[in-house]
Amino acid sequence: LHTMHLTPTLKALGLAGCMAPLAVLAEELPAPEGDVILTVTGAIANTNDGDAAKFDRAMLEALENRTFETSTIWTDGTHAYTGVPISVLMETVGATGSGIAATAINDYSVDIPASDFADDGPILAHLMDGQPMSVRNKGPLWVIYPFDENPEYRAEVIYSRSIWQVERITVQE
Repeated sequence: LHTMHLTPTLKALGLAGCMAPLAVLAEELPAPEGDVILTVTGAIANTNDGDAAKFDRAMLEALENRTFETSTIWTDGTHAYTGVPISVLMETVGATGSGIAATAINDYSVDIPASDFADDGPILAHLMDGQPMSVRNKGPLWVIYPFDENPEYRAEVIYSRSIWQVERITVQE
């Protein structure tokens, strides 16, 4: 099993590649108080509803967020996108594995490898130009890459991973 993202604690303890400590360091996430807009399941250690981690908008906004401006092939002009870096979300849920399957409201799903979860990689955007995105406008959550910051992101395979209307993420082993 490939370790997707290790917490600083695991790195400090020299436990890279050792899965057993994740159960020891597993913690329960706070319960969502608002409407759930994201459910994360699969190879995760931190949950708040059985074996799932459920998030409302306020919970996602409370995590480390990143904003960048980029153009996309689906929108006109350049827009500012704000959201949780996928790497931060994976650390929050104590994810281990080789990647994720992100699933939209209409059950469309894409696989995104853990190798994409770089610090300058994709975010799970919840704001476009400072405003929440409606379902009609690719929301409430959109996996978006900083296309204008890195020419390697302007490739068909990366465009195919930029799924919108995300409601579920499954961390794959």
